[in-house]
Amino acid sequence: MLKSIESLSDDSRVFIYPGSRKFYPQELPVIREKLEEFCQSLEGVELAFEIKYDRFLVFVVADRTPLDLDQQNILVDFVQGLENEFSIVLLDKVNVCFKQGEYVQLKEVKDFKKLIKNKGVSKNTIVFDLLINTKDEYEQFFEVPAQDSWVSHFF
Repeated sequence: MLKSIESLSDDSRVFIYPGSRKFYPQELPVIREKLEEFCQSLEGVELAFEIKYDRFLVFVVADRTPLDLDQQNILVDFVQGLENEFSIVLLDKVNVCFKQGEYVQLKEVKDFKKLIKNKGVSKNTIVFDLLINTKDEYEQFFEVPAQDSWVSHFF
């Protein structure tokens, strides 16, 4: 059942899928419609979605109606379908997503380390934590300075 993110508790589970590129403007209405249909199709589950920065797919699942293993597999299959349909990678969470000015960038870890070495990013660069688990963490710690994130040990 599709809900608003605001209506879900802070303990609700979050699943974040970073796009290898921004969604194109013409893709966004189609993707939103597919996300709405998907969320409506999961019976017995209260969930919400957000497309953040036209780049991240964020699903928030109510803590009172968690996804079982089969439903988690259905979610991953759905995301894989989006990958195929829109020629985008969404399931690779090993890369570093960060802001450069107003733009969201995605780099492999080795390339991010090169940016550090060449002073292309700093400890104050905003990075995105793709491994957060709850809505509360999403709201407070999704975007943090690199020095406060999992990449801090690269500096």
